[in-house]
Amino acid sequence: MKKSEKIVKQKFSDYFNKWLYGEAGYYSNYKQIGKEGDFYTSVSTSSFFGGSIGKRIVDSIKEGTLSKDTTIVEIGAHHGYLLADVIQFIYTLNPKLLETLNFAIVERFEKLQEQQVKYLKECFGDVVKIKHYKDICQVKLPHAFILANEIFDAFSCELVYTNKDNILQMAYVNENIKAHEIIFEDCTDEKLIAHCKKYKITKGEVGLGYEEFIKNISNNIKKFEFITFDYGDRVPRNDFSTRIYTNHEVFPIFEENLDLKKYFASADITYDVYFTHLIDCFKNCKIEDISFKTQMLALVDFGIIELLEILKENTDESTYLRESQKIKILLEPTGMGDRFKMLHVKK
Repeated sequence: MKKSEKIVKQKFSDYFNKWLYGEAGYYSNYKQIGKEGDFYTSVSTSSFFGGSIGKRIVDSIKEGTLSKDTTIVEIGAHHGYLLADVIQFIYTLNPKLLETLNFAIVERFEKLQEQQVKYLKECFGDVVKIKHYKDICQVKLPHAFILANEIFDAFSCELVYTNKDNILQMAYVNENIKAHEIIFEDCTDEKLIAHCKKYKITKGEVGLGYEEFIKNISNNIKKFEFITFDYGDRVPRNDFSTRIYTNHEVFPIFEENLDLKKYFASADITYDVYFTHLIDCFKNCKIEDISFKTQMLALVDFGIIELLEILKENTDESTYLRESQKIKILLEPTGMGDRFKMLHVKK
């Protein structure tokens, strides 16, 4: 074999990280989301998604569970659209809060930080100032409202599979000049074996880094509300959900004849989140006030219907109908409304 064709074997988690966060990784540079991008999110579907979260913040302050000078922290804000929507609806509902609230973003890439600052300045001028953190471990606050939309599906994961001899195997990737080939070998990682045994996972993804991430939040922020939306469920699928999104097409990672090298770092790669694991990470930090719901139920509880009624009273019929149609997409039980789940944690 020629030197240039030497096989480089690496754990799937390392390959996943390199795909998304390497020097030329998918998320290391700004990417469009929505019609012009590779996929849609709830944020790109309707501003009322962020508006509902904004209403939740206003209501929490009114109830006294959040302080008027709390810091709203978004983790992985991409362009800044979601945080802008949250801020805009807070202003609509209680404009004086913008005089006391603080805003921050956790974003590792400087290019994206620049994009976020530019966009939020275009929206709000100098009224809103953003503090940036490169890592969640840097965020140390007395109180905060933390928003993390679709981030856990972008944490690195291992792929595991129980073979016919009932032996747990884990995935490696042969990344060479010819192909990016996934192979399975007997798992020797005792922590991974114990995790799969605990949660009765025989096949699928095991998200890594959840524990450390949640420990950082729990240890460094004395009082908080934490909200995350993502696709997944509370029961393990015991099947592979890892898939690639490109130009609004979806390719399961084990689809026959799929050329991983073709899509490596140029398309999004993701998987379903196992929420029971996430919930247990918070419980291990002595946090018990945890709510798990479908996106539909969560947004209704946050007041999205009330916001739509406010719009109806203050705009023309065509605008109201257009926005109500977008909101319907967010809430549809057969679509985003049930496919996406919300975890709401209070400390």
